[in-house]
Amino acid sequence: MEQEMCSINSSVKIVKKVTLWGLVVNIVLSALKMLAGYFGNSQAVFADGIHSASDSITDVAVIVGSTYWSAPPDDDHPYGHGRIETAVTVFIGVLLVAVALGMGYNAVVSFGEKSDSVPGMIAFVAAVVSIIIKEILYRWNDSVGKKIKSSAMLANAWHHRSDAMSSIPVAVAVIVSKIYPGIGYVDNIGAIIVCLFILHAAYKISWKALRELTDVSVEKDVCNLLESLALSVEGVDDVHKCRTRFFGNGIQVDLHILVNPEFTVREGHDISRKVRRKLVENGPDVLDVIVHLEPYET
Repeated sequence: MEQEMCSINSSVKIVKKVTLWGLVVNIVLSALKMLAGYFGNSQAVFADGIHSASDSITDVAVIVGSTYWSAPPDDDHPYGHGRIETAVTVFIGVLLVAVALGMGYNAVVSFGEKSDSVPGMIAFVAAVVSIIIKEILYRWNDSVGKKIKSSAMLANAWHHRSDAMSSIPVAVAVIVSKIYPGIGYVDNIGAIIVCLFILHAAYKISWKALRELTDVSVEKDVCNLLESLALSVEGVDDVHKCRTRFFGNGIQVDLHILVNPEFTVREGHDISRKVRRKLVENGPDVLDVIVHLEPYET
């Protein structure tokens, strides 16, 4: 248990470190884009700066949330606080949907509008720098999130990528408006395409987290694997009623094992402990196992 808590604390430190860097970069980048949009005469770049500022909300949510979801079990939360990470993941997914729908709405209602002013190259440079930096942040957060199996970090990584993707049509719009001042719909078409990508990412993030909140079971083949592992323990004659649910970055298992009815309570208890250890050590991301003991009747 002590080793497990050390591992959790180490993961939380990594989450906070990476996310804090992302928060600082978001604040600086949003300020630079808003200044570039203002002095470069580009409403698109200025609005993109505001979008970058919104990313700071999810960074704060991950930093604050990681402190709570890593807390050990207590009287009010005997199973731990892993659901908090799931809730943060859903929050980020919902925010991504809001960002995508907002961008899509602006692209549709402003379709075909013409502007009398031509954006300066400073606006284009700001958009390109944003794309590069946000893609780096995405890859960093995605890599760390996969390594420590943090759904909240993976969701926040996609929020970084959504900002990078939203800057692409902005950069294209600046260049097109410089070459063809009369064409204004290229930005709108690009923005709509980007919105679809962001919505798809939000769906993948939110749907998995929502399924976890509703205690959906793991796939059938995983249950079969868990039952096979339990059956491989000496003294276990049969296994049934294997129930599972996702919890944070792992799964919880509840199953019944059948043993010789002539075994003593001590012998049955020892077999149960071996089953639990077998599943935690060899099962796919098994966090905890509850073993019910029953007599095996031929």
